[in-house]
Amino acid sequence: MPDKTYKIIEVVGVSEESIHQAVRNALTKATQTLRNIDWFEVKDIRGAVTKNGEPVFQVEVRIGFRLEGDPV
Repeated sequence: MPDKTYKIIEVVGVSEESIHQAVRNALTKATQTLRNIDWFEVKDIRGAVTKNGEPVFQVEVRIGFRLEGDPV
């Protein structure tokens, strides 16, 4: 197995639909600026309530992506 080095970032995905959609939103946005994403971890789930009483889901997602270049 080749040596790999990862960088981890944390993003918060938001959705009015569901927790699952909030995760998808976070990953979709991250793939617009990052390459080599290999995994993610949902670190925290929270939400807010609108003035109309509707939930807004928020998920904190840790995303791991491989750093490019030769192994050390």
